[in-house]
Amino acid sequence: MSDRTTAAETLAAGAPAKSTPHVDAGDAGYSKDLKSRHINMIAIGGAIGTGLFLGAGGRMASAGPSLAIAYAVCGVFAFFVVRALGELVLYRPSSGAFVSYAREFMGEKGAFAAGWLYFLNWSTTAVADITAAATYAHFWAMFSSVPQWVLALIALAVVLAANLISVKYFGEMEFWFAIIKVAALVAFMLVGVFLVVTQHPVDGHTPGFSTVTDNGGIFPTGMLPMLLVIQGVVFAYASVELCGVAAGETESPEKIMPKAINSIMWRVGLFYVGSVVLLALLLPYTAYSGDQSPFVTVTEKLGVPGTAHVMNLVVLTAALSSLNSGLYSTGRILRSMALSGSAPKFTGRMNKGQVPYGGILLTAGFGVLGVALNYKVPDEAFEIVLNLASIGILGTWGMIMLCSLLFWHRAQDGRVTRPSYRLPWAPYTQIVTLFFLAGVAFLMWWGGGVGRTTVMLLPLIAAALVGGWFVVRGRVRAIAAERQDA
Repeated sequence: MSDRTTAAETLAAGAPAKSTPHVDAGDAGYSKDLKSRHINMIAIGGAIGTGLFLGAGGRMASAGPSLAIAYAVCGVFAFFVVRALGELVLYRPSSGAFVSYAREFMGEKGAFAAGWLYFLNWSTTAVADITAAATYAHFWAMFSSVPQWVLALIALAVVLAANLISVKYFGEMEFWFAIIKVAALVAFMLVGVFLVVTQHPVDGHTPGFSTVTDNGGIFPTGMLPMLLVIQGVVFAYASVELCGVAAGETESPEKIMPKAINSIMWRVGLFYVGSVVLLALLLPYTAYSGDQSPFVTVTEKLGVPGTAHVMNLVVLTAALSSLNSGLYSTGRILRSMALSGSAPKFTGRMNKGQVPYGGILLTAGFGVLGVALNYKVPDEAFEIVLNLASIGILGTWGMIMLCSLLFWHRAQDGRVTRPSYRLPWAPYTQIVTLFFLAGVAFLMWWGGGVGRTTVMLLPLIAAALVGGWFVVRGRVRAIAAERQDA
C-alpha cells in the first residue's frame, strides 16, 4: 500500500484509518526565534565538539591512523540517526523531539525511558564538557595553579547564566561558537595540507604517508584497539540530534531541516575524517595523548608563536558550546516530560524569556556533581563520564531508530503519511543501525576496564527506569485522563 493512500481508500481496503495527529502539550509556549542560520550552525556545532577536539588525542594514541576508519563508520550511522529524526520532524515538529515521538508510537512508558536516557546522556556529557574546559584552561600558565574543580565550576556557572536568558541568545551563541570551530578547523586543515604537500618537517618528522608507514601502518596496534575506541567515537557525534530539538523553535522547519541534516554527511567526512587523516600524516600516532587536544599538539610542534594558544582557545569554545547545547536540549525534553507527568513538575516551568529553566537547572545540578568528581579524581573524570554518556547516547539513538521503525510500520498500514524527506532504505536502515548500537555496547563490555563496568550498570539503569515509572505512572495517567475529559 502506498504511503500516500487516502483515508477513504484505506478504509475501503479494510486497513486501519489514519490516526489523529498527535499534539504534545510540551510544544506550547515557546518562541519561534531560531532562524535558518541558527539551525544550520547548530547542526554543525552538534557534529563538531569535545569528542573530536579533546577525545581524538587519546584515541589516536590508542588506535593510530585507523581512528579515521572508526570516525567514518560511526559518522555513517550518526547520519542515519539524524536523517531518521529529520523525517519525524518533518512529519510533526516538536521541541520534545524523539521523546514526543516515543510518546506517540510507544506510549508514555516509551517516552519516559527515552527522556531519562537522554537526560543520562546530557547530564554526564555536561560533566565531560566542564572537565574538558578545565583541562584546556590548565594549558595556560595563569590557570595552572587553579584546582581543576574550580575551573569546572566557573565554566558551568558562566554557561548556565547564558542559557537562561532566551532561545534567541542561545541561537546566537551557538552560531558564533560554530563559526569559531569551523574557521579553526578549516585553518588547521589548510595548514596541514600545505605541510603535507610541501613536506615541511614537523618536530623532525616529514609529513606524508611515510609518517604512517614508518610507524606501524594504519593499524599499528592491531585492529582490536580501533574497535574498542568506537564507543568513544560515538560520543563524539553525541549532539547531532540537537537540530531535531531546535526544530520546535523555528518558523519553517520543513524548509530548514532537510538542508541542515543533509549537510551533516559531508561535514562529517570533511571535518572529522579529514582532520584525523591529517593528524596521522603530520605526526606519528605516538606523539598524541589523552591529556592534550591533538590540534594543540600539532600547533605546538610547529613552533609558531601563539598558534597553540589560539587553538586551545578554540577547543575551549567547543567544550562550552557543547555544554550550552546540552543545557538547552535537556531543558526542552524535560519540559515535554513534565507536562505529561513523567518528570518533576518544576522542570516544566518557563521564565519570561520563554526558557524552560526548571529542566536546565536540574541538568546543571548534575553538573555540580561533576565538579565534585573533578575534585576527587581529576585524572579519570573525563573517561568515567565519557562511558556513562555513551550509554545514554546509545539509548537515545536506539529510541530514535525504534520510533522511526514504528513510524514506517504505521505508514505501511496507512495510518500516517511519510513526508517526502525520508530515511533511505527503510526499514533495513533502522534494523542495521540498531544492531550497530548493540555491537557498540558489546565492545564497551569486551574492552574491559571502565567500559565493562559501565555496561554492567545497565541492569541498574533498567531497574531505575522501571522503578521510576512505577513512581510517576499514577500522575501520568491522571494528566492523560484530564486531557481526554477536556
